[in-house]
Amino acid sequence: MKPTGIGVVGCGNISGTYMEVLGQFRGVRVVACADIDMARAEAQARKFGVRALTVDALLADPAVEIVLNLTVPSAHAEVARAALLAGKSVYNEKPLAIERADGAALLALAAERGLRVGAAPDTFLGAGLQTCRQLLDDGAIGQPVGATAFMMGHGPEGWHPDPEFFYQHGGGPLFDMAPYYLTALIHLLGPIRRVAGAARISFPERVIGSQPKRGQRIVVQTPTHVAGLLEFAAGPIATLITSFDVWASTLPRIEVYGSEGTLLCPDPNFFDGPVQLWRTSTQAWEEAPLVAGRRDQSRGIGVAEMAAAIRGGRPHRANGQMAYHVLDAMHAILESARCGQHVVLGSTCDRPPRLDDLSDL
Repeated sequence: MKPTGIGVVGCGNISGTYMEVLGQFRGVRVVACADIDMARAEAQARKFGVRALTVDALLADPAVEIVLNLTVPSAHAEVARAALLAGKSVYNEKPLAIERADGAALLALAAERGLRVGAAPDTFLGAGLQTCRQLLDDGAIGQPVGATAFMMGHGPEGWHPDPEFFYQHGGGPLFDMAPYYLTALIHLLGPIRRVAGAARISFPERVIGSQPKRGQRIVVQTPTHVAGLLEFAAGPIATLITSFDVWASTLPRIEVYGSEGTLLCPDPNFFDGPVQLWRTSTQAWEEAPLVAGRRDQSRGIGVAEMAAAIRGGRPHRANGQMAYHVLDAMHAILESARCGQHVVLGSTCDRPPRLDDLSDL
């Protein structure tokens, strides 16, 4: 089997992790990387033994079948559109795009050209959340009735080398971090029907604490504390809070409540557990053994699974429709915060099937 050629566009902070992990799958091979800063592209190319190209050259390269788009969020739609126009399928880092219209246009263009759109996060494909999915499918807590999801922190300006974009339109804790939580919830509970939200900018200015921009100030242009109420099409109601305004918290990451118990899910930023279960039959917390699957850092498994799905002629799991549904939900939460009313989502998606077999990756 000839590996699917992957071209990486965007050689910033996360690119090294993707390129390292993709080297662990036999079904894909990174063949080239590109960046608007050629020095960054050349550095990653040397490190991973691939070719450094300009973006235009990478998009024209016949060895590249899937473009892995790791640019900043404001460039996601533009780069993905260029890849599709060049005849390449594309896998975007989260979010799929900043604006709904751009995300919808990408899906339409891909369908028109017979290409695929995939998108991060792919952490729901790890052993931790796959275990949770199997427990729900097996009825371990009965009928799901509700859930909670919390991402509580104090922002990335203390550690990220270039944190300004986190506080611009298309950033903030909702657009930066909620894709992990919303994707996990959709994977577990299915699509969302309608939402309500409240949001605020708690601190209008941030001071960078990391090098090389330590001491520089950021004017905050997007909400940094967002609370959402999610009503799922299947019935469960979930509460979501994402915040860059919280110094410390003991809240769980995700809990799912059922008619016969509670499921404590692992942090959806990662691929492993632990997974804990409380059932009416035992009246006690117990740790559930993880199913077989990836437990270590596996950013890129979504790309590898997408490549395998293309070869096998089947739908891929970390797909554009689900990523667009997440984007739609995030916009709807902010719209509700502005108008003070529930917002019904205009999109839906299929609940992706479990990843029980990794043999074709």
